[in-house]
Amino acid sequence: MHLHVEVEGVGPTVVLAHGFGGSARNLGPQARALRERHRVVRYDARGHARSDAPDDPAAYTLAALVDDWAGVLDQVGAADAVVGGVSMGALTALAFVLDHPERVRGLVVAGLPAAPGSGTGLGHVALAFADALEHDGLEAAGARFVWGPGSELDARGARLVRQGFMEHSPRALAHCLRGVVARWPEIEAWRERLGRLAVPVLIVAGADDTGALAPSRALATMLPRPELVVIPAAGHLVNLEQPGRFNAALLAWLDAAGL
Repeated sequence: MHLHVEVEGVGPTVVLAHGFGGSARNLGPQARALRERHRVVRYDARGHARSDAPDDPAAYTLAALVDDWAGVLDQVGAADAVVGGVSMGALTALAFVLDHPERVRGLVVAGLPAAPGSGTGLGHVALAFADALEHDGLEAAGARFVWGPGSELDARGARLVRQGFMEHSPRALAHCLRGVVARWPEIEAWRERLGRLAVPVLIVAGADDTGALAPSRALATMLPRPELVVIPAAGHLVNLEQPGRFNAALLAWLDAAGL
């Protein structure tokens, strides 16, 4: 499994992961904000952009994404790091710290996706989205589920999202939707393990992201050392819609936590 990995900056390592249908490019504003004081690692998830896209549906599970994260840390020679992500990347980071707490110094969870049974968010439409990708292709499926009128993206945001989305393999995205997104766990199932998590955790949600607000607030009640930030005038892609506010919250949290 070859993953496209980008490293820039000098200092303590921060690894950031993008959401479904995105790429390392989605974390560009954060890399630019952090690289003066941190070594920032970004990568394309399996099945996305410049990374390998296996044809086997069984290659796409949350456990596989967690293993990939460990592999990225090994590749860049980091024994531990601050880990974080947006949407799918946030859930993967959360699962990674539960499985590998010794390798995590701090955790950033942004745009935490709602579980499929919640009736909202990407998980709720994952299976229909996967079928559309296979039957109708990237353009039609993306317009229906990602950047169309129901997405709440402005014209610029829709254009940027579409540009990134079109570089993926539709078959790989369909596998990821069925194997990962449609099976996103309920945060409540992790309550006991989360209660033992010793590292500081920054939780960020856009005020307009109805799918992420409830699980983000619930997560904050389960953790010993949480900080919850709700950013106004932002939806699910909070780090791209309000990069200035997002980066300010991230940098302030890193400083306060001594990371």
